[in-house]
Amino acid sequence: MEIMIINNKKSTLIFSAIILVAVIFINLIGRNWFVRFDLTDNKMYSLSSSSKSVVKKIDDLFTIKVYFSADLPAQYSNNKRYLQDILEEYTAYSSGNLRFEFYSPENEEKIAEEAQKYGIQPVQLQVIENDKVEIKKVYMGLVLLYEDKREVIPVIQTSTGLEYDITTKIKSMVQIQKSSIGIVSLQEGITNENLTRFLNERYTTRPNLNLSTEIPENIDILLFNGINDSLNTAQESNLRNFIARGGNVFFSQNRINVDIQTQQANPIQSNIFSILDSYGLSIKENLVLDQTCNQVNVQQQMGPFRMAVPMDYPFLPIVKKFNQSEVTVNGLESISLIFTSEIQADSVYSDNLVDFTPLLYTSNRSSSMSEFYNLNPDPKTNPVFNQLTEPSKVVGARCIVADKETGIESNLTLVSDSQLFSDQGGGGSQNNIIFVMNTIDYMLGDSELIALRSREILDRPLIGDAEGVSNQTRLTWKIINMLLPTLLIIILGVFYRRKQNNKSKTLQAIYEK
Repeated sequence: MEIMIINNKKSTLIFSAIILVAVIFINLIGRNWFVRFDLTDNKMYSLSSSSKSVVKKIDDLFTIKVYFSADLPAQYSNNKRYLQDILEEYTAYSSGNLRFEFYSPENEEKIAEEAQKYGIQPVQLQVIENDKVEIKKVYMGLVLLYEDKREVIPVIQTSTGLEYDITTKIKSMVQIQKSSIGIVSLQEGITNENLTRFLNERYTTRPNLNLSTEIPENIDILLFNGINDSLNTAQESNLRNFIARGGNVFFSQNRINVDIQTQQANPIQSNIFSILDSYGLSIKENLVLDQTCNQVNVQQQMGPFRMAVPMDYPFLPIVKKFNQSEVTVNGLESISLIFTSEIQADSVYSDNLVDFTPLLYTSNRSSSMSEFYNLNPDPKTNPVFNQLTEPSKVVGARCIVADKETGIESNLTLVSDSQLFSDQGGGGSQNNIIFVMNTIDYMLGDSELIALRSREILDRPLIGDAEGVSNQTRLTWKIINMLLPTLLIIILGVFYRRKQNNKSKTLQAIYEK
């Protein structure tokens, strides 16, 4: 009997030891390898391959200090949970080089002072507690520390775009040398402050670069704002020399100059078009119209009142059709353009064109207008708006050109919209900025952040795809969305009621017997 008890004790100890060792090994493996099942459309709740690639390049201790108040409203508590989840993934893929810590500044004065020293200030939130509306000061920010570098996200109010913000800052801090972007603006009144702010997060930016002098050797890419006049001899020579030595250029250039106030449109007379032609990029002298478009407010008389009525304006196309084989636009959902023109490859005039690739297309309900330009936004007085039946037009493209003597290749991108970079136009649109940033990364041969940028940008209103959806179809689906849930609940209620009645009848029959 004693032998059996001893054997049982040994078996229990051995079994417990095996369980303990297994748990230790599972935890050790789980620190660096795990599987997350993310069923969302864009995998927003799991770390992207781009972020994994960036975080693996950390070769020294990288610390993230998170200052989040403990008692937050529900929507902000979810942000905290999401942040903690992705930081755990960052840590797992960093080979132990990245660490993060959470602090609650409202509980300790020293921690609150430390957060404010890093630039993380408390924000005021309106919360409901004990049936009363109260104003609370809370902390929702983080600071990233690496060597002698520091980056701050002072307020985290949403999880959308958070992974991109963190990965961009990590990449910027780990990156030894930043690429240099030059911005050429030859027109007065053009500002690029919004785009420049995004560029400064990752690159060294040279705004208002003087094209009349030789372009510095350390400039990697030129962003060329559209012009209405010609380049002088020195400016043209410096631009061509920059391309000849392998410099990359992103051109934003209209073909037609439009004054929407006077509703006047005139072709731009400039040698920039002959320069583009020489590289195989030709802009037709027309304006492209698209049924998928933005709206403008038109003053109309409504009885005794004069009111601003929104109307579709096909001269402001919303591009939803992209070359899906191209990484710079794959994943984008829309880009807004202003008074754009058709682009075509013109290899007749180019003897150095290596490759031409369309990027942006209008929908298959498009048209074009040339010579006489009727810009009236009212479809009653502009019959062209009812004749948008032509196939899609190319309004954005890139090409590779090679210098005849040296064979050095350059990457040129063209979008026929002079406002693409400006605050007054495309520079104010997040989707447009994503496209510009993707193109810059592609030109630099750095594609880690391209897929991540467009990952959480979802623009899916019920206004149709690239082919367009009729108003009747939209109305039908809206009615279905309103009525179908109610109908399903009624059917479920009737089914449940019948089931209860049948059960009652069965019990009644049993007891009557």
